[in-house]
Amino acid sequence: MIPRVGSLTITEVASKADMARFIRLPMALNAADPAWISPLISEREAALSAKTNPFFDHAEVQLWIASRDGRDVGRISAQIDALSPSDPKAPVGHFGMIAAEDDAEVFAKLLETAEAWLKARGCVTALGPFNLSVNEEVGLLVDGFDTPPMVLMGHDPQYAGPRIEAQGYTKAKDIYAYLSKMTDDVPAPIIRRIRRGLAPGVTLRMVDMKRFDAEVASLTEILNDAWSGNWGFTPTTEAETRQLAKSLRPIIDPRLVWFAEIDGEVAGFVAMLPNVNEAITDLDGRLAPFGWAKLLWRLKVSRVKSVRVPLMGVKRKFGDGMRGQMLPFQLMDASATQARALGYERYEFSWILEDNAPMRRICESLGAHIYKTYRIYEKALA
Repeated sequence: MIPRVGSLTITEVASKADMARFIRLPMALNAADPAWISPLISEREAALSAKTNPFFDHAEVQLWIASRDGRDVGRISAQIDALSPSDPKAPVGHFGMIAAEDDAEVFAKLLETAEAWLKARGCVTALGPFNLSVNEEVGLLVDGFDTPPMVLMGHDPQYAGPRIEAQGYTKAKDIYAYLSKMTDDVPAPIIRRIRRGLAPGVTLRMVDMKRFDAEVASLTEILNDAWSGNWGFTPTTEAETRQLAKSLRPIIDPRLVWFAEIDGEVAGFVAMLPNVNEAITDLDGRLAPFGWAKLLWRLKVSRVKSVRVPLMGVKRKFGDGMRGQMLPFQLMDASATQARALGYERYEFSWILEDNAPMRRICESLGAHIYKTYRIYEKALA
C-alpha cells in the first residue's frame, strides 16, 4: 500500500507529453516485479495512435492519467468499438489500459472516470480490460504472476484484481494461456493419424512472404470466419490485420507460419511468433541507440527459446469433415517441427476462452497445460 499524500487529480491525455507519461507509467509502477517486461515504447506509441492503429477508424477512445502532488499514480482508457457486439437497447462500452498503485482511491477514481465517460455516451455496461480491442491484449492477469508474459500478452500485479472487484466489477469471462514443451508427448493416436499423411485434396505450405499482402487477406478471412462463433467476437478489419502483420514482419519467421488448403481453397492457418519479450527484458522499452542491434541478434543469432501461438483457425465450412478436423494438428505439427529444428523449447497457446471446448481439447491433446489466467470484468452502469 502506497501512503496517500495530497489530493488526487484525473486528467485527459491531450498532448504528446501526456501520451509519453501514459505509456511509461506502468514501467515505473512495476519496476520491482521480476516478472515484468517493459514493452517497446515505439510499439506502444504506434498502438495508441490514430495515425497508425486502424482500430481508431471504428472506435472512440479516451485516455486518462491519475496524479497526486505532481506524481503519476495511475492510468485508464475507455473506448466504444462500433464493430463490437452490443445490444442497441443496452450498449456495452469497454475500459482498458488500467495500471495503478495499490491504492483503493486511485482505482476508484479511474474507474469512475471511465464509467462516467461511457454512461455519457449511452452505455449501460462496462466490460474490460481490453487494450484496446478484444483482438489485442485482453483481460487482467489473475493467476500466473510468477512468470513473465509472452509477446503481446499482458502482466498485472496481484492487487489489481481485488481492487477492481472492490468497485463492483464481477467476472464476465476467464481466458487462458496454455504452455507446452516442444518435447511434450502428443497422444499416440494423434501422432499415428498425422503420420498417415495428408488426406486427398489437402496441402500444407509455409507463408509466402513474396505475396505478403495476399496472405494477410487470406488470414483475415479465415480468422473472422473461424472465430465468428466465439464469445465477444469482433471482426478484425483487413487494415488492422495488415498493420499488425506489418509491425510484426521483422520478427516473423516464415518457417513458423503455415497455411492449409483443401481442394485448392485456403482453409486454415497457424502462426507462431518468436517470443520477443525474451529479447527485450533489459532494454527498458527503448530500441535506441543499441536496442535494435541487441534485439535482432537475440532473435536471429542467439535466438530466444519460446514462441507464442496467437492465431490459429480453420474455416467453419470444413469443421465437420475429417480433413478439416485434422488441420489444426497437422498445421501445429508442421510448425512445431520447424520450431524444434530452430532450437525453440516451449510454446504458448493464447488466448483461449474458458468455454472454448474444442480449442482447449486441441491444446491439451498437444500436451499443453494452463499456466496463466486472465479475467474480463463487467459492471452494470447505474
